[in-house]
Amino acid sequence: MNLRDLARIAQLSTAAVSLALNDSPKISRETKLRVKKLAKQNGYKADARVVELMKHLRTPRDLRKSACFAVISFYDSLRPWSRSLHLTRVYQGMSQRAEQLGYRLEPLWLKEPGMNNKRFRSILETRGIDGLLCFGSPDLSQEFPSEFDRCAIVTQGLSIRTPLHRIINHAYHDTIEALLKLHERGYRRPGIVLGQYEDIRSAHTHSAAYLGWCELNLGRGGDLPIIRMNDLDTNELTRWYKRHKPDSLIIVHTPSILSELKQALQTIGVNVPKDLGVLVISPVVEGSGFSGIQENQVVMGERTVELLVARIANQDFGIPKTPRIEMVEGHWIEGNTIREK
Repeated sequence: MNLRDLARIAQLSTAAVSLALNDSPKISRETKLRVKKLAKQNGYKADARVVELMKHLRTPRDLRKSACFAVISFYDSLRPWSRSLHLTRVYQGMSQRAEQLGYRLEPLWLKEPGMNNKRFRSILETRGIDGLLCFGSPDLSQEFPSEFDRCAIVTQGLSIRTPLHRIINHAYHDTIEALLKLHERGYRRPGIVLGQYEDIRSAHTHSAAYLGWCELNLGRGGDLPIIRMNDLDTNELTRWYKRHKPDSLIIVHTPSILSELKQALQTIGVNVPKDLGVLVISPVVEGSGFSGIQENQVVMGERTVELLVARIANQDFGIPKTPRIEMVEGHWIEGNTIREK
């Protein structure tokens, strides 16, 4: 039994039923009593999470603006997004969604000189901050401080080892989508080049997707040896290309590598995209000239705020026993490095 069912039985709108259950002066006493009696007879109970969230949204906007989320990270600066286009877009999404829901964001630095977990907790308590939006850590083994158990916490990506609610890029989907794009455009021998850092940060999802897709669609032996490299080594790439002769390449790496990749392809001496299709999966692809899949950072930022609001409404504070992970698919950027449709 939900609110819509109750409204149907009462032959009222859902808005009128909601107002009646909440003793609104806009609804007559007789209607309130009738609706509450029907609710009891039919076993209707309001979802506490929805009640809490709606209570917040009904609060006057000027009062809601005093509600604050702290934006934190384990990076070496207060605003790590100021030095990264990828993180800038994530923060943009956080800011605009927080604004829409009536929250303000306050950056707080976990690694500020003289800061410790006890002092940080005291700051959160003094300022009445119940929600933490975390940008993660450059250290993949980072643990999250248990001292912040009074707060609801949502983080970005997989870089913090502690089980937390998190929003991540859907790396598996993006790799499958890349392979499908190549296949649709006539390529039949795809290879993949993985940045080691990107492979680790995705929990090896790119490589798993590649191997699984190739076996399913090309048969056993349809995959090529995966080449992993932190920095782009043109000599190694050339040797690998001449030995395995792929007709297409998926490059999973940082945006900074893309200019070097163009030079490396020229050195190999292949015709792109006729002889070799090249597709990039990276946080930022647009403007590079490459075809590829780019992370949907603004949406990731928005979803982070939405998940945090939901966790607070659910009174879900501290390190969760069962973390919720939401994945955001990347979006296609049409370039000139694979054949046209």
